[in-house]
Amino acid sequence: MSAPERPILALTQGDPAGIGPEILLKLLSGAGSQAWQPLLVAERAALEALRPVLPDAPWERLTYLASLSKREDLAAFADPNGPIAVLDPIGDPNRPVAFGHSGAHDAAGAMAALDCGIELARTGVADALVTAPIAKSSIAKYHRADFVGHTDYLAEVCGLERYGRDYLMAFLAPDLQVALLTVHMPLRDALDAVTPEAILLALQCLDRHAGGKIALAGLNPHAGEGGLLGAEDESLLAPTVAQARNQGLDVHGPESADSLFARARQGEFDWVLALYHDQGLIAVKTACFGLATNWTLGLPFLRTSVDHGTAFGIAGQGKADAGPIEKVVETTLELIAGRLPRKSTPTTSRDGIPAE
Repeated sequence: MSAPERPILALTQGDPAGIGPEILLKLLSGAGSQAWQPLLVAERAALEALRPVLPDAPWERLTYLASLSKREDLAAFADPNGPIAVLDPIGDPNRPVAFGHSGAHDAAGAMAALDCGIELARTGVADALVTAPIAKSSIAKYHRADFVGHTDYLAEVCGLERYGRDYLMAFLAPDLQVALLTVHMPLRDALDAVTPEAILLALQCLDRHAGGKIALAGLNPHAGEGGLLGAEDESLLAPTVAQARNQGLDVHGPESADSLFARARQGEFDWVLALYHDQGLIAVKTACFGLATNWTLGLPFLRTSVDHGTAFGIAGQGKADAGPIEKVVETTLELIAGRLPRKSTPTTSRDGIPAE
């Protein structure tokens, strides 16, 4: 009996002046023992610039390809201990790379790698897209002024609607699963975007693509304290939760955000829908930093990423920790196998709605 095919993961470099190339090389140093096949999408210039600080990286195994159009082309890289396929999205192996300082060439390289990775995932060459961190400000400055991050760009490329849409940024951690209603926008704008329509669409999206028992985080302290600390929770959020429940969704809230994440970690809820970026991610990164996987719900392919940034302050020094990207790969394989996201044992909730 032949061995089962290993899932192919397309790994994009992120900003080449950041720690993306380094953590990917460190990840690949142990890839031979993993039950997956790497397909690295990174500039040769950025990788080679790390030779002095990463002498033990698998340099002799890196095999650069000019192009790749079908999955069968990767058959020659099926041996877990054999050559590793690398696609250089720029093709300029001699361009200078200044680690820690993202410039126009780095922004262009980050976007070229991302676009290449998207195409590999959309066409089925890769089973999942795993992205290293980008510098949003660099891309916005040098490449595309309206760029605000991976999530919205991926959704746009895939034809999904922005804000009031069938996609969400979600985070999977060992004992906490959180999705975000709004992502990369100023807090004043994010609060204006907390509307019943947007919340209902997000709850439907989360239920459709992940399922389970969902808690909606409150907007005001103590979810408004009965109107004493703000009226929005009772006037906007609670009716939306009731509407979602009438549609058969196992949704609860709004729940006071100051205790909600601890309750979710204890198993009371499968998911928390946070209303804005820091409401959800302060909780995730305080409880599980380095162990959480960024998962984009709703895309026509699987995309995951690390829960940290480019770390320009240590880029190019060999100091970057590959632990988070290793955890992301582990989680990605669990998603491919259908073992995530976690759901509680089917029971009847305290409000009488059967849990899925």
